[in-house]
Amino acid sequence: MKIERINDGNKGFFRALDDKTQAGLMTYSWAGNDKFIIDHTEVDQAYGGKGIGKQMVMAAVEFARENNLKIIPLCPFAKSVFDKVAEIQDVRA
Repeated sequence: MKIERINDGNKGFFRALDDKTQAGLMTYSWAGNDKFIIDHTEVDQAYGGKGIGKQMVMAAVEFARENNLKIIPLCPFAKSVFDKVAEIQDVRA
């Protein structure tokens, strides 16, 4: 599974690709220059239960760490990952 980030001005998304098939999508919007808000996460039904949503959240965490950013997890799924994984609290806004 490949996770890629696409930024489009003040919004963007992370998507999970299985070969060329989009397995999941997680959207975000910028909140200033040093924070972004994860506002929606979805995984294609065919890929449900395989941890793809969490992989996208972890890709966002890695991106935040590399760029000294903070994440506001408004999406209920992303918030649940942040609530369960103590090791990623350093990037939570």
